[in-house]
Amino acid sequence: MKAVRYHLPKKILVEDVPEPRLEEPRDAILRVTSTAICGSDLHLYNGMFPQLKPMTMGHEFMGIVEEIGPEVRNLARGDRVVVPFPIADGNCWFCLHGHPTACENSNPKYYGPEGGTVREKGGGLFGYTDLYGGYAGGQAERVRVPYADYGPRKVPDGLRDDQVLFLSDILPTGWSAIDWVKPVNDQTVAVFGCGPVGLMAMKAAKFRGAGRVIGVDVVPYRLDMAAKTVGAELVNASEEDPVPALRSLTEGRGPDVCVDAVGMEPDRGWLEKISAAIHLQRGSMKVLEMCLSAVRRGGKVSVVGVYGTSYDNFPLGQIFDKSLRLYTGQAPVHNYIDDLMMLVQEGKIQTDDIITHRLPLHEAPWAYEIFNGKQDDCVKVVLKP
Repeated sequence: MKAVRYHLPKKILVEDVPEPRLEEPRDAILRVTSTAICGSDLHLYNGMFPQLKPMTMGHEFMGIVEEIGPEVRNLARGDRVVVPFPIADGNCWFCLHGHPTACENSNPKYYGPEGGTVREKGGGLFGYTDLYGGYAGGQAERVRVPYADYGPRKVPDGLRDDQVLFLSDILPTGWSAIDWVKPVNDQTVAVFGCGPVGLMAMKAAKFRGAGRVIGVDVVPYRLDMAAKTVGAELVNASEEDPVPALRSLTEGRGPDVCVDAVGMEPDRGWLEKISAAIHLQRGSMKVLEMCLSAVRRGGKVSVVGVYGTSYDNFPLGQIFDKSLRLYTGQAPVHNYIDDLMMLVQEGKIQTDDIITHRLPLHEAPWAYEIFNGKQDDCVKVVLKP
C-alpha cells in the first residue's frame, strides 16, 4: 500500500509499505478515506523532534473499519469512524481520571513521569516519532488502530469527511485551549497564530461566549482566514508589535485570555535562531513570551502550540508578579470528541471552511512544502488516499 513516509528533515516520500495487520486483540484496521497534515507534523518535517528511521506520518485521519480484533465489540466491519490522535487504552489510572494523553500503557518503551526532552514521555501518538510509541500514522491507505474499542468514534450518517475529520485533533485542541480558561461574555480572547489550531480556538471562543476574539499572525492570508471564518478582529504582527497593539485595544490592560497556538516554530530572525542553538534549545518560546506580556494582570494564558525542550530565562517572575494562570498540554481528545461531534452534526460549529487544499495522497510532498513554507495561501491540507 502507499504511505507518506518521513526519512529526514524536509524529506517526505510517498512509497510502498507493507499492509498493516492485527497485532493485539483490541486492534482494528482502517481503510483511510481522509487524512490531514497538522502543524504538529511540521515539527517532525523540520527536524524539531528526533526520528532516526523512516516513519509513516499523520495523526489526523478517519476511515472505514475493515478488520477488528476479537476484543473489539463496539465496532463492526464497514463502520465509518474518526480516530483521536492520542493512543489510550481507557483502563489505566490516567485514562480513568480523564487524562488519556498520559496513558500508562500505550508507550511502553519511552513512557515515564518525568516528561523529559528525549526520555520518559507521555502516552502514544499516531505517526509521531519513536519517542511516542513508534506507531505508524494515518497518512496512508490503511492504518492499524490500537485500543479500537476505546478511541475511534462512529460518524453519524449524513456527515461528510470534511466535516468530522478535524475531530481527530485540531477542533478538540482548539476547544481545549478555551475550555481550560472558560472566558465569559465581556472578556477578550487573543489567539496568537491563525493556523488551523488557532482558527479552531477562535471558533471555540466565539461559541463559548467571549466578548471579543482577536487573531494575531504575521501572514496576511491567514489573518484573512480568521476574519472570514470567525469574524475575528486582527493584529498583523509583521506590521506592529502585537503586545502594545493588544493593550491599545483593551484600554491599556491587555486581553483577559491569550492563547499560544503557534508553539516552538514562530517566525524569527537569524539572531534568534543562533541564540537558540547556543542554548541547545529547539525553536523558540517567543510567542509564549508575547502572550505572557500581552495578557492582563490576573489573566489566563493557554498554550496548545507544541514545545519540545526546556528554555533558558523562563519568565517565572513575570508570571508571579502578574498573578497569571497558565494552562498547557496535549488535548484530551477522548474527553471532548463526543460533545463536539454533536455540535458539528447540529451545525453549531463549522470545521471544513478552513480547508484550502484537497489533494491526492501522492501529492503529499508538495503539500508539506507549501504548508510549511506558507505558500499558495495554504491554511489546511486534506489528503485523499
